[in-house]
Amino acid sequence: MTAAEFLEKLLDGAPVEWVPLGDVCVVKTGPNINKQIIAQRPGPYPVINSGREPLGYVDHYNVENEPIGIASRGSVGLVTWTSGRFFRGNLNYSCAPKDQAKVDTRFLYHFLLFSDAEIQSLATHQGIPALNAGALKTLPVPIPPMDTQTEIVRILDSFTELTAELSAELTARKKQFNYYRDRLLSFEGGNVEWKPLDEIGEFIRGKRFTKADYVDEGIGAIHYGEIYTHYGVFAHKTLSNVRSDMAASLRYAEPNDVVIAGVSETIEDVGKAVAWLGEEKVAIHDDSYAFRHNMNPKFIAYAMQTDAFHDQKAQYVSSGKIKRLLIDGVKNVRLPVPYPDDPTRSLEEQTSIVAILDTFDTLTTSFSEGLPREIELREKQYAWFRDQLLSFPKPDAEAA
Repeated sequence: MTAAEFLEKLLDGAPVEWVPLGDVCVVKTGPNINKQIIAQRPGPYPVINSGREPLGYVDHYNVENEPIGIASRGSVGLVTWTSGRFFRGNLNYSCAPKDQAKVDTRFLYHFLLFSDAEIQSLATHQGIPALNAGALKTLPVPIPPMDTQTEIVRILDSFTELTAELSAELTARKKQFNYYRDRLLSFEGGNVEWKPLDEIGEFIRGKRFTKADYVDEGIGAIHYGEIYTHYGVFAHKTLSNVRSDMAASLRYAEPNDVVIAGVSETIEDVGKAVAWLGEEKVAIHDDSYAFRHNMNPKFIAYAMQTDAFHDQKAQYVSSGKIKRLLIDGVKNVRLPVPYPDDPTRSLEEQTSIVAILDTFDTLTTSFSEGLPREIELREKQYAWFRDQLLSFPKPDAEAA
């Protein structure tokens, strides 16, 4: 039985009434809120405004048991669910059923997620995109029998609950991975020497290229921004390519170099490293560096994720809005070199540690084998069933 057939069976001939959202829900917004206000009144209650994540936390709340929110600015039309008490800001509409005997709150939430494109079509896009409450209230909403709503909620919630469990598991595993990675790379009581990067290898700064230089086929290239938005610990293929006629004007990372982002908006992201394991050299942007060395490249990339590295690196980052590595200072940052007097044994130890960390990394980051892949599959399943179960026939379609 298909989901569409299941929906038909659920309805069992019962009519589905379509009404404007404003007829069955109270749509309202909260007062103005910003980070300055939040800083003045810190507390336990999350501030929900124009994004999915809380803007911050304050000492008072203005919403209780009205969990559905729709962003009116920023991520216009974004539908969120926030349980319990929280502070709703001026850039987020609450949407609460007037009569829960007629409209189940959770059913409405799933339907609003399903109606994402239609909600966004109600927004104005002159200047800053905005969603007006009056326009939102015109959104057509289906009202099937309550037992149908309840069964649809049961089915869809089973997918969201599983996804939430997997997400919680992923968060826990990432924390566990970070803990063991830092412990392994601390070498407490081991035969290790902490050497400055300047003794381990050399930094080669890239040469500038722009988006206008990107092509579908050409020279493989790594832009500094891709290091913390696209790449993990290592890479065999590049996301981008630049024009082949630029070859002489570029600088390259060789296979086994570690490519380091030299610029970012946050201290956490600046200095992010990716081991380049491709077979060919790859062009690097002038706001990044290739670190050339004789160690295991993945060992270095993992070591550059640790708290020990971040604590040292933070001393050599510019304090402006755009964070920039002060490379002459970063050269003094120290990394562990196991068995420093025995290069062969040192590489064997590095390789052994990398093998352990790779197992954890696959579980927590792989979109082909790990938990992220499982979460992606469950989200796709949810979206498919939601689209099938909430595709109620509309009056105009029936008339046609």
